[in-house]
Amino acid sequence: MALVVCSLVPYLILTVAVLSLGEPISTSLGISRAALQVTVSLSAGAYAVGTLLAAQFAMHFPPRRMLVGYEVCFFVASVVAAGATNATVFIAAFIAQGLLTSLMLIAAVPPLVTSWPAARMPISAGILNLCIFGAVSVGPTIGALQAAAGSWRLLFWSVAAVAGLALLFSVLTFRDTPPQDPSAPWDIVALALGVTGCGAAFYGAGRLVAGMSADVASLVPLIAGVALITFLVVYEYRLANPLVPVKALATSVPLAGIFAALTASAAAIGATELLLTVLRTASTPVTTALIFLPEFVAAIAVAGLFAALFRTRFTPLLTAAGLLMVVASAALLVVALPAIGPALAAATGLLGLGVAAAVSPALFLAGLSLRANMLQRVFALIELLRAVTAFLTAPILVFLAATLGSDQISGTRAALWICLAIAAVGLAGATALYLSGRPRLEAPDLERWQGRGEPAWESPPLLSALPRKRR
Repeated sequence: MALVVCSLVPYLILTVAVLSLGEPISTSLGISRAALQVTVSLSAGAYAVGTLLAAQFAMHFPPRRMLVGYEVCFFVASVVAAGATNATVFIAAFIAQGLLTSLMLIAAVPPLVTSWPAARMPISAGILNLCIFGAVSVGPTIGALQAAAGSWRLLFWSVAAVAGLALLFSVLTFRDTPPQDPSAPWDIVALALGVTGCGAAFYGAGRLVAGMSADVASLVPLIAGVALITFLVVYEYRLANPLVPVKALATSVPLAGIFAALTASAAAIGATELLLTVLRTASTPVTTALIFLPEFVAAIAVAGLFAALFRTRFTPLLTAAGLLMVVASAALLVVALPAIGPALAAATGLLGLGVAAAVSPALFLAGLSLRANMLQRVFALIELLRAVTAFLTAPILVFLAATLGSDQISGTRAALWICLAIAAVGLAGATALYLSGRPRLEAPDLERWQGRGEPAWESPPLLSALPRKRR
């Protein structure tokens, strides 16, 4: 458990915290703000594509040995990033941190879920929720406080220290395990599509927000990259033995969960970056830290709630409630801006409640609908798609906010309406997909899932509840 926390939390904090540290990093390393924006975007792209690589490596190499290797590399990359003396070294190290975090995620998290007794799985679910969304939600506060101090290296050295702890835990808890399926084919086409698609799409998104110009150098790689990732999903769906089980997930319950997770993440990360962009010029770093603090408190509360409800029939309802809260938080942000005060803090708290209640339960809706031995590949696919939707949507929204309105506030409000629409579509679409199979609202049978490897609950075929025409 400590290994998972120390492996995932550091970089997930950095992904959001670094948005507030542009000026001190640029001044210290002589890197332009545009180059830093592209670096942050490429690091997110590396995180996305690392999920595919981790799933493929787990098939052919002993996963615990690979995890120790990932931990060593992440520790080295973190030390190099913290001590970087020039832009080139920092850029390479920060992109490596993104790649290695997703490798560690896919290598470490599924064993946390499957190796513990079923009675303790709710604890695993709550910790995973807190690792992912607690870390992201505390990022703005930590980044703002570091910006107030005019320093960035302390945060990066802290990440390196936690990475050292993760490496220590990986060695102390080492138990060698065999590869999952050494006879499985290497899916070179999927890996090539993932690497090329994510590289192009995230480079284009970074260029778009760095230059605030929808030019050919931004739009062509962005659109081409998204097209390649879309083709990757279609290609995997048609394969008989795919790297990621797209076709197996195409039933009512997992499809509803995936759709909910993608839309909730896109709306929440987009709203967070929009608000950070406004506060960067309209507020002090300390005020920004206080405004985002309720989001972290909310994420802690929801992690406990999810653990308490994990063995009940209410996981789908919790997901729907989370999406509804994301809708409400976007609406509150539209109303509250441009005033900087308690209303914004309430909106971030509501946003934290919503995204934590929607995404992690939705991930488990998908994962528990398939056999236990597929969990690693299921998580790889979902995290790939979630990273693509969330971390591509956010820079596009920031670009739109700068171009849609007559000033920053009006443009931000327009972009927040888009966030609201994304979450509303997610709520309506996930509900329709879920009800299209008319599944029973049942508690997961974790003993059956873990002991016999069978799905924890029934997932009827998509659209199976619709009336059929008689011939």
